[in-house]
Amino acid sequence: MAKMSKMEVQTEVNSSADKFYNVFRHEVQLMPKIIPEKIKDVKLLQGDWGTVGSVKLWTYVPDKNAVIVKEMIEAIDDENKTIKFKILDGDVMKYYNSFESTIQVTAKEKGGLVKWAAEYEKLTDDVPDPKGQLDFALELSKDIDNHLLKA
Repeated sequence: MAKMSKMEVQTEVNSSADKFYNVFRHEVQLMPKIIPEKIKDVKLLQGDWGTVGSVKLWTYVPDKNAVIVKEMIEAIDDENKTIKFKILDGDVMKYYNSFESTIQVTAKEKGGLVKWAAEYEKLTDDVPDPKGQLDFALELSKDIDNHLLKA
């Protein structure tokens, strides 16, 4: 049986940590307009936007193929600018028994530091670690940062 594993990546952003966090906390429904080439759609299926327990259906394109994922917000910590998500269904769950991700944004003197973490249990030992998903999260972070700097 596979075991729980964890991977983390981080990147610096030049926009303010508060503005960056706000996109994930309160404006996630705008992502298809902010990054239309990567985020094709996000629909609210249950609850209210940006609240614990809310469920969203994402359609995104990390490479050439669209990926569909149903996720739920498990926890929000505004003081530490942290949001934890759990993937409930979709393409990613073809490879994992469980998959949770966390974004944490930390303010720096100028800009911020964005850390993405994935905690997952592979269906089988030969399933690769989710490096592609975390690389995509870093790409999104850079795209959102660029958008905020232009706004």
